[in-house]
Amino acid sequence: MPRKDIILNLPGYTIVKVTGNNPVYIQVSYNGVVRCIYCNGRRLRKKDSFERKIRHESIGLRYSDLLIKSHKFQCYGCKRYFNQRFPGIGKYQRATESLRKEVFHHHTEGVSQKDLSRHFHTGKSTIERWYHYGYERQEKRITSPLCPRVLGIDEHSFTKKQGYVTTLCDLGKHKVFDIVKGRSGRDLEAYFKTLEGKERVRVVCIDLSSSYRALVKRHFPKAKIVADRFHVIRLINQLSMQTFHQIDPTMKYQRGTLMALKTKPENLTSLRLSKRDQYLKQQPAIAAIYDFKQQLHELLTKKHCTAKECKRLLPQFLEMVKELRQSAFQSLRTLGNTLFKWREEVVRMLALPQM
Repeated sequence: MPRKDIILNLPGYTIVKVTGNNPVYIQVSYNGVVRCIYCNGRRLRKKDSFERKIRHESIGLRYSDLLIKSHKFQCYGCKRYFNQRFPGIGKYQRATESLRKEVFHHHTEGVSQKDLSRHFHTGKSTIERWYHYGYERQEKRITSPLCPRVLGIDEHSFTKKQGYVTTLCDLGKHKVFDIVKGRSGRDLEAYFKTLEGKERVRVVCIDLSSSYRALVKRHFPKAKIVADRFHVIRLINQLSMQTFHQIDPTMKYQRGTLMALKTKPENLTSLRLSKRDQYLKQQPAIAAIYDFKQQLHELLTKKHCTAKECKRLLPQFLEMVKELRQSAFQSLRTLGNTLFKWREEVVRMLALPQM
């Protein structure tokens, strides 16, 4: 947005001409793409044009009015007619949302309806209507907030009596969005049906749960599903440790070795590193699987990858998944099949920092 247009406090508009003193008449043009309000089509035909005069928020102590050239369109797709809609200006409204917010703020601060009516040259009933509108929006924002653009869904267990609950998080702001009792699709179906703002969601981060994936595809059709990095890494560690126990059943008695194999190499002390290296020399099969697991772990912990980097890493990831699916150990085959089923969601998490 050019610097001169910031004074409008309306993104997407450009100032064409300014005249007058009090009120200030600001002639503006809308830069956005106009779509059909019925079918969202872009192939439109102009049928008529007219100028709208919209009251805008005060600039200092001076009133301001917006003069916007609007059009009447016919959609080639659905053949219906409609007048152009503008963001920040409600349907059939003669005042912008910014002015209504200004009135709501002053009235909340204690300015009476009579004084606001005299100042804005508007009737008391209009002031009261604008205030109720602002109050309802504030109340709705608190009681029924819109879905965040980046949504995280996970399950947590409380007591035996309460069972499981599903936590929805705003990963963009690192806040808990809502908590819902239950974790199955049947428990969450009614909640997701009444959830507002689902069309805003662009990314949904979930664990490797088929029920969650089905729910997301049904209720968030515009969102991309991304696998939760924590659950992917934990699954790799769990199934790798099962394979280690299958190869060496006596490992469960060697607590120091177990801890060394579970911990990141950079977090191990020199004593633990020497114990780990000594054990891996005695168990070449476990050493080969351990090295493979570390390579896969290093690949899947990459963040902020560009499209070019993801394209370079994708063949390596698919080749490692193929090797897992062809393994002689059942645990590793299960891991390979799971990663193959979730390959798109797993690869997407490489480009996102929150997952």
